[in-house]
Formats: sequence, C-alpha cells, structure tokens
Amino acid sequence: MNSSGTDGSGPLAAARVVEGPVAQGPVADAWAKVRDGLRRDLGARSFDNWVSRIRLGDYCPNDRSITLVLPSAFMANWVTSNLSDRLKLAWRSIMPEVLSVRIIAECADVVQMAPAIVQQPTAQAQVPTGERPFRFDPRMTFDTFVTGEGNRIACNAGRAIAEGGPMRFNPLFIYGPTGQGKTHLLHAIGHGYMARKPQARAIAMSAERFMVDFVNAMRNKDTMAFKERLRSVDLLMIDDFQFIAGKGTTQEEFLYTIDELVRGGRRLIITSDRSPQELDGIEGRILSRLTQGLVVDIQPADLTLRRAIVDAKVAAIPSVTIPPVVLDMLASRIASNVRELEGGLNRLMAYASLNGREIDEAFAEDVLADMFRAGRRRVTIDEIQRRVSDHFNIRAAEMVSARRARAVARPRQIAMYLSKQLTPRSLPEIGRRFGGRDHTTVIHAVKQIEKLRASDSEIDSDVRTLLRSLEG
Repeated sequence: MNSSGTDGSGPLAAARVVEGPVAQGPVADAWAKVRDGLRRDLGARSFDNWVSRIRLGDYCPNDRSITLVLPSAFMANWVTSNLSDRLKLAWRSIMPEVLSVRIIAECADVVQMAPAIVQQPTAQAQVPTGERPFRFDPRMTFDTFVTGEGNRIACNAGRAIAEGGPMRFNPLFIYGPTGQGKTHLLHAIGHGYMARKPQARAIAMSAERFMVDFVNAMRNKDTMAFKERLRSVDLLMIDDFQFIAGKGTTQEEFLYTIDELVRGGRRLIITSDRSPQELDGIEGRILSRLTQGLVVDIQPADLTLRRAIVDAKVAAIPSVTIPPVVLDMLASRIASNVRELEGGLNRLMAYASLNGREIDEAFAEDVLADMFRAGRRRVTIDEIQRRVSDHFNIRAAEMVSARRARAVARPRQIAMYLSKQLTPRSLPEIGRRFGGRDHTTVIHAVKQIEKLRASDSEIDSDVRTLLRSLEG
C-alpha cells in the first residue's frame, strides 16, 4: 500500500520518521481543527481507534507536505487505505498550501507488535517459532470479575467453557462497549480452562495480531505453519474482532479456522465492541458461523455494579481507607466504562499516597475534576433509546421498527435528536442505529424536533425532561 504522498513512499518506510521537532504554530493549530472535523465526521469509535493515535510530524515547505505518524505499520496501512483521501481534503480545506499528506509508521518492523497471549502447561514447554510463553494476567480471574445484571450471562457462559465439559455452544461471541470487562473475561476463561486441563493448549490474541501473523506467513511462504498453529489448539480466543472487518483474504482464512475448530470440537471465543450484525464489512459466511453458537452482550455497568466494583478494588488493598461518600461519588460520576472507573480510583489512591493526604470529597473533586467533567455528557444511543421508550411508554424495539404511526415516529425522532445532541456519533451511524435509516432521515428528525420545541410546549417539556434525565 502506498501513502497518500506524492513521493509514493508507503507507511512501511518508517526509517524516515520525523527526527526534527514536531511542527508548531499554525500547522499545529490546523491539525487541531482537522482532528475536530474528523471527530465529528467519523464518530467517536473510529476516531478513538485510529485518528486519536496519529501524531503530527512536520510540515515540509519545499514539497508542501504534511507528515503524520502512527505507532505501528498495521495502523499506518489501515489509515492509508481508509482515511488518506479524507485527511488530504481536511488539510487542504484548512491549509490550502498543503499538496500532500504522508502517512508513516513509527517502526517498520511489524514483528515488534505485542505477542500473542500463549498459555502452556509449564514455563519449559516448547512453543512454535515466533511465539513465547505467556501467563494470563493473574489479576484477571473469575474471582476478581465483579458480576451484575449487565454481565452475568456473559460471565456464566465463560465459566461453562472454562469448566471444560461438553460444549453446549460453540463459538461464544461476547460483545459490548470498550472498557466493560471483555478482556478480563477472556483471561479469566483462560485461567479456569488451563487449571482444569493443564495439558491443553490455549491461545488468546487480538484480531490485529491474527492479521499481522497471517500476512507475515504469506510473505514468508509459511502459511501452513500458521494454520497448524491456530487450528491445533484446544481453546482459541480472539479479542477486538471488529478490527478484522473489511480484510478479504484475512476473513477467508479466519472462516476456515472457525470451521476447523468447530468441526474438531475445539473451543472458540470472540470478543467485539459490536454485535455480529453491526460489524461493517463482514462476509455473510462468517456472520453465519459466528451466530450459530451463543452471542451474548456485556451491558454498560449500572450504578449498582459500578459501586460493587470500587468496593471490591478497595477491599483488595487493606491499607487504603476511602470514605463511602467518595466511593459513591466515583461510581455515580464516572459512568462511561469500568476501565475509566478503575483508572480514576487508582489515580485517587496514587495522588493521596504521593501527597500524604487523606481521601475526602474535596480531594477527590480536585484530583478527578477532568474525569468528572468528561463523564457528564457520555451518553450512548442505546441508553437514549431506552429512556425515550420508557418516557413515552412504547417498546424499545419501535426505535428500529418501520412503523410510521405518530405515537411511534415522534418518540423516534426525539431519540434521534437527543443522539445528535448528546453523543459524538456521526449522522450515518445514528441512522444505522435506528434500523438502518439514511442520514437524511436523521437530519429531518433533528430539524423537526427543533421546530416543534419552539412551537409546542409539551414537546419541549418532554425533551427537557429527557435531557435532564440523560445528562444527570
């Protein structure tokens, strides 16, 4: 793949990573505007996965080129293939003098990426060339996985696989938003399965690693070894499967791997941030295989579960004392995901230790001010749909239905309006989440509700009530 630059150099030409200072002044200001525009256009998920990882390199006035740097060749290739034209247009709309955008990797050696997670019976066990033994994270076990209404089914399904008995479903597909415990659950399953079957072989790897290993195997004309390595395991776990979407050859190899494992009675677990049906660019054959087993979701942790999580974390550190009122504050005001909640708790304890301070409400407000501010407006489309359905006493399924009766259509328009106001999702993505509707439908809904709020006090009151409920 070639970069979008005029010199034809691709992202693997990472030896040319910018060595001078990062561009400052007007160029840095322009980059901030480019990022803001892409955040609006792409939506939070794509922006966080890809654009947020881009580092601004330099601006070369001689050939009027901008250099953008990504942490790996894989990411540079993806951005080149999917975003290079959009990046070029965005730059030229803000800095017309820019003629080209070069997208490069920090390091050209894709083998330097994080290794696959490999569990072997003993530290001395032999592993295939290119792998190394890996211990599942000792902190991520079923004992430390706090369960609630939103994750209990996924946890129970994972336990059933870890017990190693007869398989009632295969594969297991677990999906849910980032930071809700999917990776923790994979490690817990690995621990449990290997404890019961110490002679078995388990591999956990990211979808990104799967693709990199497969590409390297093709490049080295060693695909048979790659296939044998994965298809001979007793338990294969693939994390962040959404990153495999759109890769034709890799998808085909993954399909064959699924078939081999399932036919051979081996266990397969896949995690993703979206359900199989919501994954973009997935072949129908793979979709069929993924849904023939068990598909379960992990819902965002509710207040009760978030409080139980911080209680469990604090209980594991007897030397730390945090008043219940502060734990309530953490659980109620950091609601975006469990990972950020744990990060907030860790930051609070670290700052208290480093400053020799007792933890109280005022200290927590000061240390976690940025996290509390960020947490105020993090609302999901799913939550908006549920709240609006409850408010108007209609079924949540009506949000994605084709019914056009006013009793259904008006609440649906309000939900679209609130999704535009309260989430960073793009108009096309909002439309997809409302039954695959076109972005023009969302635009119409937003304009309609804006018009009605100005002329209909009842509609305005409903919207205000829902806004207070969602933002609070």
